[in-house]
Amino acid sequence: MQRSIIRAMPSPSPAATSAAAAVPVIGRGRHALILTALTLGGFAIGTSEFAGMGLMPNMVADLGVDEPRVGHLISAYALGVVVGAPLLALLGGALSRKTLLLGLMGFYAAGNLASALGPDYHSMLLFRFIAGLPHGAYFGVSALTAVAISRPEARGRAVSLTMLGLTIAILLGTPLATWVGQHGSWRWAYAAVAVIALLTVALIALALPARVVADAPRGNPLGELRAFNRLPVWQALLIGAIGFSGMFCVFSYLAPTMVEVTGVAPAWIPLGVAGFGLGGVIGNIAGGWLFDRLQFRATAVLLGWALLMLLLFPLAARWPWSLLLATVAIGAMGGLGPILQSHLMDVAGEAQTLAAASHHAAFNAANALGPWLGGLAISAGLGWTVTGPVGAATALAGLGLYLWAQRTHTRRLAACCTAT
Repeated sequence: MQRSIIRAMPSPSPAATSAAAAVPVIGRGRHALILTALTLGGFAIGTSEFAGMGLMPNMVADLGVDEPRVGHLISAYALGVVVGAPLLALLGGALSRKTLLLGLMGFYAAGNLASALGPDYHSMLLFRFIAGLPHGAYFGVSALTAVAISRPEARGRAVSLTMLGLTIAILLGTPLATWVGQHGSWRWAYAAVAVIALLTVALIALALPARVVADAPRGNPLGELRAFNRLPVWQALLIGAIGFSGMFCVFSYLAPTMVEVTGVAPAWIPLGVAGFGLGGVIGNIAGGWLFDRLQFRATAVLLGWALLMLLLFPLAARWPWSLLLATVAIGAMGGLGPILQSHLMDVAGEAQTLAAASHHAAFNAANALGPWLGGLAISAGLGWTVTGPVGAATALAGLGLYLWAQRTHTRRLAACCTAT
């Protein structure tokens, strides 16, 4: 009976289990350098992903197209993430994690360099799609590597540090990219991302041991697909794709909300964006801390917080300073990322890399779902602040999915106990 109960419980990932024995091999200085390198890669990816929003006016003028068509470049990148995350995770199945990290970040540097040199709109569509391909797989392998070199009780914190670069990119990278585009050329922003990606490659090559913990080649792609196709994995991915979309719903329409509802000048918009970035940094750290203490239950805490803050958004949007506080509070939803990423390591079995990469594909699906739902409500004449209630509805749906996942686990545990 005891053996059956253990099997029914979400078990720690192979990376987390082996980390306990091998952490002393890596000194504190090297451990910090590895995490810094992984975070720097996340910063490069986050800057490139969100730069198009701030660079849109410059790209419109240079490429000779209107805003909606430039918006398609952002969509092309997101599509690349959704396609590339599982595909590259499977194709890289026979490679060590260090080799895969180096290849993915080198690929990312090439995609952004091509974006900087793209001669016209149609080539940019292709290059932005290509640039998005390694996004999810890099974050997935990065998280697994961070867990492998860290203490088991600090798994959540390790994952949150690898994703910290993404939130710092919203806080600093995107405003800097916008400034570069306004005072020079938008192309320099993508060229800078390529340079940062190459610096990440150099740091990983220097700092990460050739035989890091759990760095053995994984099984064949079909075996990983079979392990991946389990209900707890899909439940976690659905929570991310639906429950997290509320943040993107508000974020995507923040600029017109600030101008039309709050009544501030466009110069305030970067402050609103920075508020989301600051909230993301806070939430990312808090999410890792919560998971280390509550495990999967931390999901309910974050979604409950999101539900409350999104419902309050229409009221907060009336005044500038309350709006800025609201952007920080809603941006803290980013803490859901390290929570779900860490949980997936527990339930993915032998499909660690595929599940970790697919986590970022799910979050990019949220990036598409949130703005689409918000746009439908705004087009129906419900006003700019309707994005708050719409986002709250998706957070509530995420809570429902969480309860379903918990009930599924409880039933499987009960069935296992009964069978014995």
